Amino acid sequence: MVFQSDRVGQIPPYLFAEINKKKEAMIQTGIDVIDLGIGDPDLPTPNHIVEKLIAEMQHPLNFKYPSFIGHEEFRKSVADYYEREYKVKLDPKTEVLALIGSKEGIGHLIPALIDPGDVVLIPDPSYPVYRMATHLASGESYSMLLKEENNFEPEFDSIPKDILTRSKLMFLNYPGNPTAATVDLKHFERAVSFAKENQIPIAHDSAYNMVTFDGYKAPSILQAEGAKEIAVEFGSLSKTYNMTGWRIGYVVGNKDIIKSLAVLKSNMDTGQFTPIQLAAAHALNSDQSCVSKHNQIYKERMEAMIAGLASIGIKVDPPKGSFFIWAPVPEGFTSTEFATSVLEQTGVIITPGNAFGSGGEGYFRVSLSVPTERLYEAIDRIKQKLKIKIS
Repeated sequence: MVFQSDRVGQIPPYLFAEINKKKEAMIQTGIDVIDLGIGDPDLPTPNHIVEKLIAEMQHPLNFKYPSFIGHEEFRKSVADYYEREYKVKLDPKTEVLALIGSKEGIGHLIPALIDPGDVVLIPDPSYPVYRMATHLASGESYSMLLKEENNFEPEFDSIPKDILTRSKLMFLNYPGNPTAATVDLKHFERAVSFAKENQIPIAHDSAYNMVTFDGYKAPSILQAEGAKEIAVEFGSLSKTYNMTGWRIGYVVGNKDIIKSLAVLKSNMDTGQFTPIQLAAAHALNSDQSCVSKHNQIYKERMEAMIAGLASIGIKVDPPKGSFFIWAPVPEGFTSTEFATSVLEQTGVIITPGNAFGSGGEGYFRVSLSVPTERLYEAIDRIKQKLKIKIS
């Protein structure tokens, strides 16, 4: 007897869980695996944030149930951050909601806004959670194909009218995962105009907004005129401050969308641990030089990896944001074939592009979440051991 619902039975194994199984099996046989697959920063959380967490854990009252909507200090820190960084004013009481990481918030937003059979517009390729959460909510996914020649931006005008009339939510994500694509404010202005015309709420996943290079500053969708009438933006401290395991994020923007999400969350979870929220507030309010320092490290790694890929015939333009490199697979290989060959022959994990949707076929993703010397080693292994010809 199988104890699971049909919808769960139809979900394929989570890609990174499967990659981790292969990784552990190889390590058990003594292979030195270099993991360039999952986007989990190796850099430490800055000391002043850790020290704040320790200090807040000395107060017994902080061990009680947290607020369903988030600690007032954390929500205010998010609002202050948006006013400081984007000149966007937010009401901490109604336009900011604390999350147990942005992944949780994204997963709960979908059933908060759609009913069975409704359509969710999803970039392809994109973060797999958008599609899987839609499936779990008995919704229907519509792929907005992202093409390199169009800067990996969706072509809104190509979406069929019958899909638009059934659509109840649209996802965007810049800087992009997995594509590392970046946009300017004009893209968000077009998206907001399109969404308002068709009455389709936008959820912008802004997890990599502060991981940027060469003077580029990622805009917030809320900077677009009228955005708060139709859009929310998800943010995370995971990548900016290397706090992935802390599980702390937020959503900001349209108060009605946030209210719907808060109703669902209040019946599903009890909020994030208060000391973590207070440490996160401290992270947003304190000296941001740690962010610039870490971004410089990612830039150096990115330049090293791009040069290494070029040395084996794989050309990639340097991205302006995220800590991913989205590269074309060599001629004659599918994404899966190339990633499998690299893993089995060199012990280096890369992620096949089709893991992020059919639109990712022909590409692979590299995460810059290991030290530079390990990136050089990964390239050397591919040069020396990969039994294929890359020209």
